[in-house]
Amino acid sequence: MAFETAGAPEAFLVGRVLFGGLLAFMGLNHFQNGEQLIPYAEMKGLPAPGLSVYVSGGLLVFSGLLLILGAFPVVAAGALATFLVVSALTMHDFWAAPEEQKQDEMTQFLKNVAMAGGAFVLLAVSGTAWPYSVGIGLF
Repeated sequence: MAFETAGAPEAFLVGRVLFGGLLAFMGLNHFQNGEQLIPYAEMKGLPAPGLSVYVSGGLLVFSGLLLILGAFPVVAAGALATFLVVSALTMHDFWAAPEEQKQDEMTQFLKNVAMAGGAFVLLAVSGTAWPYSVGIGLF
């Protein structure tokens, strides 16, 4: 895939910065508000909820920054796509939530599914040279 149309390289860079930046910010939130997120993770039945919150925060920060830089795009996009799908299904199971929490959980579920879609799109183009990237990767 080539980014040959006018403005495509710049639009792709803006998309990477917005998408990766949002994910990195979400990961920082795991570290800044971990004490509030851990009881939620515990309530959802995650094993080692404290560790889970901080590991997922690290994954979001690290992978988001890699996408912005265009470094190791297969690893970053693949890890994010996997994490976001699993998180949507396990953490935001609106179908099993109490009535007063259904809408909030559905919103979070849909957010994660939409972002997983973005990660899958980036994964699909991860084998091509990304404009304005550091250009290092496994493949």
